[in-house]
Amino acid sequence: MADFILIEGDKATFVAAFGAATVAVKPGDLKGSGPATIGGKKNCVDSDEKNVSVPGCAYTTPQYSIPGTGTLKIAALAGNQKPTKTNTGGKAVLLKGGTFTAKFEVQNPAKQPPPGPGSPIPDATPQYSGSGTFTATNTKFQGT
Repeated sequence: MADFILIEGDKATFVAAFGAATVAVKPGDLKGSGPATIGGKKNCVDSDEKNVSVPGCAYTTPQYSIPGTGTLKIAALAGNQKPTKTNTGGKAVLLKGGTFTAKFEVQNPAKQPPPGPGSPIPDATPQYSGSGTFTATNTKFQGT
């Protein structure tokens, strides 16, 4: 099925729910590395999604209510985000497609208030899984 080709500057938009964690999400910018351009901007190709990184996002969980921080990244593309036919420079272009798998890597753990005097208890989970979608500014050229 045809969908819009992603280009330099398009956004990766993350969903706030990452399992037990709720993340204060911010969009990530795509950087294109394909040789072809659309409107003067490079096409995004397979593996460009690995460079999306949104650091400094706050998070909490029901158990750990003192906010921590981490980085949003794309873990895996959906099947309809990598075409079988359309490529540039020997790599598949990236398509808007459906929902990708995202990961939230914890840098500064959220903490649980202590039951009595003492230090707050840090979240021991190093990473949470979630999802997201791409926002395409190109509404003219599609790939299959």
